[in-house]
Amino acid sequence: MSKYLVIVESPAKEKTISKILGKDFTVKSSYGHIRDLPKSKLGIDIEDNFKPTYKNIAKARKLISNLKKEAENSDKIYLATDFDREGEAIAWHLKEALKLPDPKISRITFHEITTEAILDAVKHPRGLDMELVNSQQTRRILDRLVGYKLSPLLWKKVKRGLSAGRVQSVAVMIICNREEEIKKFIPVEYWSIEAELSKLEKNTLPFKAQLFSKNDIKFEKLSIKNKEQSDEILKELEGAKYIVKLVDTKQRKRSPYAPYITSTLQQDASRRLGFPVSKTMFVAQKLYEGINIGDSTNVGLITYMRTDSLNIAKSVQNETLKFIESSYGNDFLPKTPRVYKTKIKGAQEAHEAIRPTSPNRIPSEIKQHLSEDEFKLYSLIWKRFLASQMADAIYNTVTAEISAKDYLFKAFGSTLLFDGFLKAYNIDDDGKETKLPSLKSGEELNLLQLLPCQHFTEPPPRYNEASLIKALEEHGIGRPSTYAPTIKTILDRIYVRLDNKKFTPTDLGIVVNNVLKQHFGNIINVEFTADIEEKLDEIAEDKAIWQNVLKDFYTPFEKDLNEAEKNLQRQKVPVQQSSEICPKCGKNMVVRYSRRVRFLGCSGYPECNATLSLDKNGQVAEAPQETDMKCDKCGSPLIKKAGFMGKQYLSCKNYPECKTKYNIDENGNKIIMPEPKHTDIKCNKCGSEMLKRIGKRGHFLTCSAFPKCRNLQWIKTDKTVKSPEKKTANK
Repeated sequence: MSKYLVIVESPAKEKTISKILGKDFTVKSSYGHIRDLPKSKLGIDIEDNFKPTYKNIAKARKLISNLKKEAENSDKIYLATDFDREGEAIAWHLKEALKLPDPKISRITFHEITTEAILDAVKHPRGLDMELVNSQQTRRILDRLVGYKLSPLLWKKVKRGLSAGRVQSVAVMIICNREEEIKKFIPVEYWSIEAELSKLEKNTLPFKAQLFSKNDIKFEKLSIKNKEQSDEILKELEGAKYIVKLVDTKQRKRSPYAPYITSTLQQDASRRLGFPVSKTMFVAQKLYEGINIGDSTNVGLITYMRTDSLNIAKSVQNETLKFIESSYGNDFLPKTPRVYKTKIKGAQEAHEAIRPTSPNRIPSEIKQHLSEDEFKLYSLIWKRFLASQMADAIYNTVTAEISAKDYLFKAFGSTLLFDGFLKAYNIDDDGKETKLPSLKSGEELNLLQLLPCQHFTEPPPRYNEASLIKALEEHGIGRPSTYAPTIKTILDRIYVRLDNKKFTPTDLGIVVNNVLKQHFGNIINVEFTADIEEKLDEIAEDKAIWQNVLKDFYTPFEKDLNEAEKNLQRQKVPVQQSSEICPKCGKNMVVRYSRRVRFLGCSGYPECNATLSLDKNGQVAEAPQETDMKCDKCGSPLIKKAGFMGKQYLSCKNYPECKTKYNIDENGNKIIMPEPKHTDIKCNKCGSEMLKRIGKRGHFLTCSAFPKCRNLQWIKTDKTVKSPEKKTANK
């Protein structure tokens, strides 16, 4: 047996870290949490100072037994779970569940999975941080109390299967509040006026100037209220001479953005790559845990992806500055190395920002080793971090004031003089160049036309994933690890839906939100949830006692709960009617929701379970059509149907006896996927044979023991197995 045992959270890290540490170390994974509060009961003794009762997770029993044997035969055990509160709690649960003696264990942490970081962590172990553990315990107990006490109330008073949560319910409230603002919004008319001008010389490019003031009184956004006022100004400007009054030229510096933290990475990946939050975190996890980029072992490409700190290791910063100098030149270095400070309350400053583990791993040079999504996200992180360490961009800005009778117009121009950090991170959000011709004070200009334009004020936009995360972060609600699961939960519960990537509350979500606001407004609100996050930070810093925090929360919560049990009447969720008639029983169809989409269901459900799909525009999708194609399994005709968001596919007419389905190509022909290929590769989880398959994203391996073992591995390069091809058939 090895002398040392290292326990990590994820099996993806095992091979990488094992090769780094060598033969004296055995690296095993806990596969996340191995203990938790019981599912069947509250698991918290409120009378005994909120004492939790933890149970070993059923699926981890065999794993715990194996880890115990490894631990008994090892001289020392390193608990190397993730570098955050959740990771600290998992390490403590491992100690308790495996009954590890204190002298035998050490806690090690690292921001990145590189040789230097892992070896340094082993050289500098520490003990378990019980303050961090208690902070995580408090969060878990709070969420259990809210979930297990509020959810039964919602089942009784609204609908079975509902849930409430300390963070998820506030997220729903924020979305519902925005929807209320939109419904109450009354548009206000206003007008703007621009002058299209040019120099008197021929063949000069025109430019536009905005109406700015009259007799030194500035026009505000809503100053010109209607067409009559706009026409009056146009009349007063008739016959006016347009004279350049002042030309002001300045230089403007533009500094780079800070490197990514979890929330900003999720926001940018959503805006720039169209990634849902869950996808961003999934891909980032793979980049962090390690990818084979042509070396003998996997290498972590980015630092830990759950962080709210902007710190950068000094050694990496120095390496990055050398890279910038050699790649771009000395002019692209800042005068002094940049230091960023987070504005987030309670940020874990001991952590680092999300950055590449080495700036020398240029995205284009390792692209062939990455999947498309991995390359996109790594490029985004690499460019953002490199730019954060570079010099400012410099613009030449020009403001021209142009008089016309009593009125003043202003024209603005901006030209990039030095691209600085934009050389690495060129973005289109702002800073676009707008050029003005060379103008001189006292110069008369030619009026080409006056351009009055009618506008109406617009309601605030609905939240998308990026803006919702930004709102949660600004209010201090949740932490980097909670954003993705929070969004998933409120979608799974069908409290909200995504329409064109924007959150809209469902009727169910509105009813639940109203119930919680009315009866639990003291805890389901932005201020309370943010205050709890601060209290959790204080526990982590040993500035607050965790049991006292729970007591301060539970006393008023229990009172609200008892009052709601007595006074809250049964709530009815309104059903949105449609004009469609059920094709089976003739009753009206109503709008219903699933996890991903809206559809029409019979109002006679459950006696009648007929449904109709809706297309992207909310219209009834095309009715199923029988085709002349046959099912390869039973020979029955195939039916063309509309699925998710109207996407068409083929299904066996003999359904549900025969569940055969086919995707179809652009010509309506069925796509036959090749049978899985046998390989000599063994599953690293259960030892069964891995089968090679092909999907829409390429070749991948799945365990032959599916569904008992759901191991899946994407193939980037495979020279040993011949790739099967897709086939298209007409029959």
